[in-house]
Amino acid sequence: MSTNICSFKDRCVSILCCKFCKQVLSSRGMKAVLLADTEIDLFSTDIPPTNAVDFTGRCYVTKICKCKLKDIACLKCGNIVGYHVIVPCSSCLLSCNNGHFWMFHSQAVYDINRLDSTGVNVLLWGNLPEIEESTDEDVLNISAEECIR
Repeated sequence: MSTNICSFKDRCVSILCCKFCKQVLSSRGMKAVLLADTEIDLFSTDIPPTNAVDFTGRCYVTKICKCKLKDIACLKCGNIVGYHVIVPCSSCLLSCNNGHFWMFHSQAVYDINRLDSTGVNVLLWGNLPEIEESTDEDVLNISAEECIR
């Protein structure tokens, strides 16, 4: 990943919620754009959302790039809210990217700025721990598809 050229540490951390049922999907969201089409706004996260989404349907590849994708749906309401990049293509890996492989459609989720520990300032990615809210149980429940990535 070419994250050495780009810096995302000054980006705001967002809480991502399902627009259909208001379920919190991730507390580590970031506003993003689709690498293959920068006109498309998205949200992304770096850690698999636990107890919030699940895979649905089959893997697919878009016409824009060769990434292998699989849709994710909200566990509370069942609506498709985004997708997981199962296998990123070389073009996307070589692009300036944030290393996030869990993507959320802007028409399916809304964001709330996450505050830092003071409760006053917006939390920035540069101040966010790499891994948080992770337990040994989370590590043991990694799917085979996630291991391939």
